[in-house]
Amino acid sequence: MNVLFEEDGAFKTGTIIADNDSSLQVDTASGKRVKLKAANVLLRFTAPGPTELLKLAEADAEGIETEFLWEVCSEAEFGFEELAAEYAGHKPTPVEATAVLLRLQSAPIYFHRKGKGRFRKAPPEILQAALAGQEKKRQQALTIERMAGELQAGQLPPELAPLLTELLYKPDRNRPETKALEAACAATGASPEVLLQRCGALPDSHAFHLGRFLYEHFKGGTDFPAYADAVDPTDLPVADVQAFSIDDAHTTEIDDAFSLVVQADGGLRVGIHIAAPGLGFGPDSDLGRIARQRLSTVYMPGRKITMLPESVIASHTLEAGQTVPALSLYLDVAADLRVLGHETKLECVPVVANLRHHDIEPVFNAETLANGLSEFPFSNELKRLWELATVLEAGRGQQSQQNRKDYNFRIDWDTVTPQGAGRVIIEERPRGSPLDTLVAELMIVANSTWGALLRDAKIPAMYRAQTAGKARMTTVATPHEGLGVECYAWSTSPLRRFADLANQWQLIAHLRGDKPAYPPKSADLMAALRDFELTYASYAEFQRGMERYWCLRYLAQEGITATTAQVLKENIVRLDAIPLVTKANGLPTLERGARVKLAVSGIDLLAAEGTLGFIELLGADTPDAALAAEEEASGGE
Repeated sequence: MNVLFEEDGAFKTGTIIADNDSSLQVDTASGKRVKLKAANVLLRFTAPGPTELLKLAEADAEGIETEFLWEVCSEAEFGFEELAAEYAGHKPTPVEATAVLLRLQSAPIYFHRKGKGRFRKAPPEILQAALAGQEKKRQQALTIERMAGELQAGQLPPELAPLLTELLYKPDRNRPETKALEAACAATGASPEVLLQRCGALPDSHAFHLGRFLYEHFKGGTDFPAYADAVDPTDLPVADVQAFSIDDAHTTEIDDAFSLVVQADGGLRVGIHIAAPGLGFGPDSDLGRIARQRLSTVYMPGRKITMLPESVIASHTLEAGQTVPALSLYLDVAADLRVLGHETKLECVPVVANLRHHDIEPVFNAETLANGLSEFPFSNELKRLWELATVLEAGRGQQSQQNRKDYNFRIDWDTVTPQGAGRVIIEERPRGSPLDTLVAELMIVANSTWGALLRDAKIPAMYRAQTAGKARMTTVATPHEGLGVECYAWSTSPLRRFADLANQWQLIAHLRGDKPAYPPKSADLMAALRDFELTYASYAEFQRGMERYWCLRYLAQEGITATTAQVLKENIVRLDAIPLVTKANGLPTLERGARVKLAVSGIDLLAAEGTLGFIELLGADTPDAALAAEEEASGGE
């Protein structure tokens, strides 16, 4: 005797070896012996054989119309053998009964299962709804197939056009458009961005990388909402100084400027003047909320997304020819460059010049200082300020690294290259030059002095601290060991960093004797600090990523097939000509600082990756300071 039974949702057959009424021992068609409960047996039969039953029944089931079965079956619950008898018009054979069972089981839309071998026909309204859903899925499958085919053929289906951003950066895998894109990617072996670029949906690789950042941080776009203008006080005194700034050629948010007045006794009155947008609006204003939301200006080669609207920047930047509100720190310096005291003022500052690095550094550098400066505008002021800066630097126990490298990226957007719109120029610039030292030391003095001022007044602020080599943001005036100062409150870039703007609000309140915007133990200040630290780090990571992208694009743009580099560690190298740190294939075990020649190939701008392979060892140089800088964790001070 043979049996048909169900196991793990599948129909199986076998031969009875032992029948114990409530249970059976059965040898299955596959040769496995199993123990079955009698209740699990659907059908007992002698012929055909166990193997043949399902084969014959499957063939017969193909000829049974599901709709007909649904029409003729009872409204009440029924067993498959009952329906098989009605369908066949006689006591069904094992094959006929099994064929009906297979057809019932295969049509859950038409027949709802009520137990082993038992069913009930679906009510008409439920059946129609289910059939409509089934047809919808069928049509959707056809649509997915059609869209996938168009993508493989290099054509963008119209359904995908309004969803490009979502498809590239955060695809919803339940959407048919996503399923079509995934199917096309699987068929072609291409990534979504490559496939969409082939279809003409992605302007260029730069748009892809920038778009990802904007999707994550500026989903509503980079335009500013409506806002009430800043209203600066009209009663500020005008400083009796001739202030000048020192910046690179592309800086428009000029936060800081300097002035120098020589006293009769040879001493100096040094002014450090910081733009004061905090005088024109507070944290609860429209502009304050905008700054709180953006938290920082976003920098990248060739572009930036400002924290504040351009009109606000224009009216507060320390541009030559303007007299603008400023928070000024005056240092009283003796003739021997000892700092005797300091004073902080709220005032309007006349700015007479914006000195630019590319103009000044050729005539003001380590060599010209050693050989004697020529006469040029502000040469005497720069020389005295640099001399003061060297004293301040020594007082912190620090020493400039003159041989560190920095790079400027310039993008000519009017030029189109094979890689897309924009031609990149990467210019090397020594870091730690006299100009750098001058600006850095005066900024450190301002940030540390004002941080201590707020600390002593018991007014909370956002401090940058560094202990045990780890930099972090905190509301506690903690030492910054890397800079050698007791505390360091970012305060000198209020046009482009929210931390500096918030600290400026605190300083203004203290100087005016007003209640600070953020009182002690302020939850708002803590929340702003956490958000700022995370956002600032994210923006900085994006900037590094875009600089990497433009370095790779430079290699492709210039057709560079070989280059030189220094080994950082293991298979990681830093190129000599551009600031690109990357892996090198086939690199032998070399000492850190070893110089190597590498082959360049396989630049993939969408993936922001390139293939560099070892050619030969050029020499084992002593690691330079620029190499050491790659491993620094300075936190962007």
